[in-house]
Amino acid sequence: MNGIAKGSGVDYEDILAINARSEIALITGPDGCTSFAITNPKSEKTWLAQNWDWKGTQLDALVELTIEQQGVPAIQMVTEAGIIGKIGRNSAGMGVCLNALVTDTWQPKVPIHLGLRAVLESHSMEEAITKIDHNQMASAAHFLIASGSGEAIGMEVSPVHTGKIEAENGIVTHTNHICSPGLKKQIIENATANSFTRLTTVNSLLGQLDGSTITKDDLFQILANHDHFPESICRHSQPGQSERENIDTVFSIVMNLTDDELEWIEGRPCEQD
Repeated sequence: MNGIAKGSGVDYEDILAINARSEIALITGPDGCTSFAITNPKSEKTWLAQNWDWKGTQLDALVELTIEQQGVPAIQMVTEAGIIGKIGRNSAGMGVCLNALVTDTWQPKVPIHLGLRAVLESHSMEEAITKIDHNQMASAAHFLIASGSGEAIGMEVSPVHTGKIEAENGIVTHTNHICSPGLKKQIIENATANSFTRLTTVNSLLGQLDGSTITKDDLFQILANHDHFPESICRHSQPGQSERENIDTVFSIVMNLTDDELEWIEGRPCEQD
């Protein structure tokens, strides 16, 4: 963060604030995102994918970064300018996605974007989990972590409880409401109805996939799905929606962690070839 501040000619505190954006904004801010992982026994390869839904104006802030450092895996991620950890994969076969959770809970601990960076600097699933387990995160969020070795887990992090969502038949899915019973008991959330609709839809669509023939195009097609529009996986802002619901799919990403591949689409996937 200090390097970004010096390189861009802004104060360090400005970059720090950007990286604590979720802790600042997600008490009453908009929320979105549909994420899923597919691995054994559903598929011989490990796939990780999501739509990142937010204010459509953030399209201009997107950057794809390749980061090489000594002692940790190389990182390939899609983020917003100034944010040091977000959605992507690394050279050790690890990948992570992010789902926002709107809750009443915050403590002065590790901001979630720094937690995402820590996951992307991990060599294994075990190491990644230790970086975000034990109630280390400052606010509530869901990290979907997978590895090319065939592992996938959902981590609902917070400063008061950390819930784990294990894969069922090789699939883990998440939208924007709390799913682990332990975290539900600890904090109050403010989830929107479309989160439950999207989760039901993505579970149904993934269940219909033939795991032996999955391609990235199959997964981008799921991310472009419009069932129950406008409460669909592919989000389109609509006149008359509340501020929290008036968001767009800003980018879609599909990662094949087995073959070290990452592809992403800028903007709504339904509008791309």
